[in-house]
Amino acid sequence: MDKKEIFIGFITGALATCSLIIFLTLFLSDLPVEDSWREMYHQEKLGSLISLGAIVNLFIFLLAIKKNKISFATGLVIVSLFIVLLIVGIKIL
Repeated sequence: MDKKEIFIGFITGALATCSLIIFLTLFLSDLPVEDSWREMYHQEKLGSLISLGAIVNLFIFLLAIKKNKISFATGLVIVSLFIVLLIVGIKIL
């Protein structure tokens, strides 16, 4: 496996997830982004927002598999596992 392709897949998945989280926050809330996230954390809905943002990784993963970019897809899986751990951490705290 090519470590460079795995890293590129990891960065792509992280940026795609962050982008969709910010887009959903701006689209669905009238508050500034930081205040929206703080309010969602207090309402225990921040994990749900992050998981919605991570859905984009599924489509990128399927496209990578279709184009036979296994190393790139591995990076996407790794970032998805980190996102799951982040959500678990948020739910525990």
